[in-house]
Amino acid sequence: METLRHPAVAGRFYPAEPTNLIQDLESYLSPPDNAKSAIGCIVPHAGYIYSGPVAGAVYANLEVPERCVLLCPNHTGRGRPLAMMSSGAWQTPLGPVQIDSELAGKLKSEFPLISEDSEAHRGEHAIEVQLPFLQRKRTHFTFVPIALGTSNFDTLERLGEALSEVVNNSREPVLIVASSDMNHYENDAVTRVKDHKAIEPILELDARRLYEIVTQHDVSMCGFGPAIAMIAAAKRLGASSAELIKYATSGDVSGDREMVVGYAGIVVR
Repeated sequence: METLRHPAVAGRFYPAEPTNLIQDLESYLSPPDNAKSAIGCIVPHAGYIYSGPVAGAVYANLEVPERCVLLCPNHTGRGRPLAMMSSGAWQTPLGPVQIDSELAGKLKSEFPLISEDSEAHRGEHAIEVQLPFLQRKRTHFTFVPIALGTSNFDTLERLGEALSEVVNNSREPVLIVASSDMNHYENDAVTRVKDHKAIEPILELDARRLYEIVTQHDVSMCGFGPAIAMIAAAKRLGASSAELIKYATSGDVSGDREMVVGYAGIVVR
């Protein structure tokens, strides 16, 4: 029987009822921007009430292709440090989304360090919350979910290089989505300074500098690993620009400026 991964955070991070979920998604995706194709993007993954407007601004700016690779950090600590699912489907309130077995198989061949591991994905929210946005943008698409529990720069860069080979040889365009929030649980002023230090090398497509900023300046950007892999892949695929589409902190919604999380939405073309 085909593996079906059930939602872990529906009803908590986003509505579990389809009509309410669609209404929320449409509010975040409106007004629609002049959508264009892209190589990759960085999108936040908190509860929609906080990060939905930033994620929606990114997806409104994108033409979503039929194939996607979704990279996320491993928040739960479960499973292997480089964990992929290569078969089955993920259920959301809007229906199932099929895993791209062909693309996943080619990536495993290109990058043998990656492990087949559903445990790392079982309770992880950072990819799950992206799927309803993608479903509203494109009725049918397939994806490869990858959870990263390593912060080793060389490993992340090599993953990006392997991704670029697989994407370059794909018959169809592939969008690489890096799921990440920015700095966590400091006051709003400090978070904005730290976040923009990290955003600067992303906009310059400088993966090594992003790694240095995050590690040396204590920026608690949970998905810097996915961002590094995406940037490494994008540069090899000919990316020439990155644009900050929207930035916010949780304090913009909650009003609490003493302890916030930052959210950046960036598109790489």
